[in-house]
Amino acid sequence: MKKMVKHVGGLLLLPALLAGCVGLNQEGTSGTANTVQPAVAAQVKNPAAQITEPKQETEKEAKPTQTEAQKGDWVAYKGPVEHIFFHPLIAYPELAFDNDSMTKGYDDWFVTVKEFDHILADLYKNQYVLISMDQLYELKTVNGQKELVKKQLMLPKNKKPLVLSVDDMNYYDYMLQNGNVYKLILDDKGRVATYSLTPKGEKHIAYDNEIVPILDTFVSEHPDFSIDGAKGTIALTGYQGVLGYRTNELTSPAYEAEKADAIKVINRMKETGWSFASHGYGHRDAHKISYKSLVEDTERWKKEVKPLVGDTLIYIYPYGSRVDTDSDKYKYLVKAGFPVLCGVGPQPYLKYKSDSMMMDRRHIDGIALKTQGDKLKGLFDSKEVIDSVRPKGN
Repeated sequence: MKKMVKHVGGLLLLPALLAGCVGLNQEGTSGTANTVQPAVAAQVKNPAAQITEPKQETEKEAKPTQTEAQKGDWVAYKGPVEHIFFHPLIAYPELAFDNDSMTKGYDDWFVTVKEFDHILADLYKNQYVLISMDQLYELKTVNGQKELVKKQLMLPKNKKPLVLSVDDMNYYDYMLQNGNVYKLILDDKGRVATYSLTPKGEKHIAYDNEIVPILDTFVSEHPDFSIDGAKGTIALTGYQGVLGYRTNELTSPAYEAEKADAIKVINRMKETGWSFASHGYGHRDAHKISYKSLVEDTERWKKEVKPLVGDTLIYIYPYGSRVDTDSDKYKYLVKAGFPVLCGVGPQPYLKYKSDSMMMDRRHIDGIALKTQGDKLKGLFDSKEVIDSVRPKGN
């Protein structure tokens, strides 16, 4: 299948540690937003009738939990809490690494399926266990005021906590032409799968080419990798819909169907250990934009995306670009219902205030794999992880 023009005005080349996400400018627009091939877009709208059963079926159980007896010998964890994040996986490397204007961005900011599989295996071998962010805090009301209180994390002996998040699992228009899957769907057994068109234009339903179904399977096979069934947090914008459903097109005849299908997937994910976070509506840099713009962007997310994903206390800064904790912007975000705020940093960072919690995340992508191996060696061996399909010399 011939790809359309693929450019985002060089915007993939963002500063490494601040580029929590890619392919977008600070107004939350993509240079390819209007260049998706109409025939392709039409095929993606309602794929349910096109779903075929996988050749090898793996039953996805509801999130496993540890029994009280098993928890009886757990210990209070006192060390650092790792938080790593990814972008949607490269499902088709031949589209991502085809030497066009997008290749460097994909090489810098994404990982392949093979790399993610290897990382998961290493994390498990190195005694990490997945936790959800709400296992780190609890909200209390004291004298009519909401307070965020640190919660003591209890873990099996010798295990280390890991929070995992995924940014921009919206499947923006540019992603459809550059090696990502098109959307998340549910099969007739209630399992989360992916839908996409292969490079040959063939419809493809899969359970092994994106983070959500891969991790669902891994936790099902290794329940001790997760505390109470925790999987990860999906950080969503809203300007091109969510999870591949164009829920931003409010006046489209297909809006209600898109919204209903998205909610079905979201609800199933929440039932099986996934949570959701705000990533801003338009992927705007909270540090750089005005207070007024931040308010408008946040309120639009609450109006259009919150009804889909439900309540969340988590705000994941676009580009990882945090605001000062004593600023009006920070106070607004907390008051707006987001007392858990995540930036990007080179090492674990977790700090509590009376009304909020700040946490840094480490970006796991091509740049990290190639240049930050020493910092990542406690998590996994980046030299062993790097996929040979990546462009040479970048």
